[in-house]
Amino acid sequence: MARKEKISCVSAYDAALNYLTPKARTVREVELKLDEGNYSEGEIMQTVERLQDAGLLDDEAYAKSFVESRLSTKPVSRFRLEEQLKGHHVPPDIIESALDAVGSEIELNNAVQVAKKYLRQFENMDDEEEKLRRVYNRLRTRGYSHDIIMQAVSEARE
Repeated sequence: MARKEKISCVSAYDAALNYLTPKARTVREVELKLDEGNYSEGEIMQTVERLQDAGLLDDEAYAKSFVESRLSTKPVSRFRLEEQLKGHHVPPDIIESALDAVGSEIELNNAVQVAKKYLRQFENMDDEEEKLRRVYNRLRTRGYSHDIIMQAVSEARE
């Protein structure tokens, strides 16, 4: 099978640095990006190792930072965080480790915050049942379980 030509004369390391400049990436994301640039497996492996040695590529730090950032900007469930981390090709053991910081109490507190927000947003609705259904659906789209949602809505209404 004939090998495709490289997209440019840029080294794999420089290409990876350019890819990492706007935001942090995972090891797998960098590998996939370099593979798209038709770099050899050897070049990709060397580049990833070099970036890891320089502290520029660290899946554990990425996952931890990702979880902290998501929870501070838009609280979501552990389930949704896990899905998002999988989407960034973070290995399962690292995902589990990063999610250890999100205990059930934190998840419930986040759900209560979200429920309060939506209860305020829908406070002018006359139909109480419809208001609660909408709040429930908003929490559901953030990945919260039925039990967490029911408890969060109950606490938010107090």
